[in-house]
Amino acid sequence: MILYGRNPVREALRGRRAAAVGEVWATPGAAREPWLQRLSVRTATAEEIERRCGSPGHQGICAEAGPYPYAGADELLSRENPLIVALDQVQDPQNLGSICRTAECVGAAGVVIPERRAAEVTAAVCKASAGAVEHLPVARVRNMADFLAEARRAGCWTYGASAADGSPDRPPVPYDAPDYAGSGVILVLGSEGSGLRPRVAGACDELVALPLLGSVESLGVSAAAAALLYEILQRRGGGG
Repeated sequence: MILYGRNPVREALRGRRAAAVGEVWATPGAAREPWLQRLSVRTATAEEIERRCGSPGHQGICAEAGPYPYAGADELLSRENPLIVALDQVQDPQNLGSICRTAECVGAAGVVIPERRAAEVTAAVCKASAGAVEHLPVARVRNMADFLAEARRAGCWTYGASAADGSPDRPPVPYDAPDYAGSGVILVLGSEGSGLRPRVAGACDELVALPLLGSVESLGVSAAAAALLYEILQRRGGGG
């Protein structure tokens, strides 16, 4: 993987795969960053860096890195009263990166994504997360509903984000109704187009909805994640 952008490269050098970071390329201007002074950096033009990483958003720096080190879902569930974000087929790398950034900022134990039909951690996701994925464990699971059942057995409560006008058979409660404290919490968010799949929604203990008071019918998944995660953080006394 070729990481690009100042924050992703800097956080990779500080994070879980620091030992796997290889050569670093930087423009003369970017090479003056204080955190690069202890490294052997290859000077390159902006055009050369773009050719190497495949993106114009490199901010003058890119670096070789090993494969992303996914965590195990059981590792996340083994923590005491964890806050975990589970994403059901979120496919946009920008959304995955943005959600990971928020999850890391609120002190979440990690993010869980499916192995299929979902974005995985790529260089673009690292960039969108501003390097947060280098510190935040991300786990991949074969079946999201099965993971939620496993989380229940581990003592966690699972809350699925739903539209306010969700199914009449199972209407969601307001987002600030649950307590969220005293146990592990799994916040489940669905795909950008269709939301939670029925089996995944059925595996949640409760569905929650954010109010929509304007004319637009829905929030983007990353904005919904941010609003819900900070509500959960507040309810849990400021701790993840």
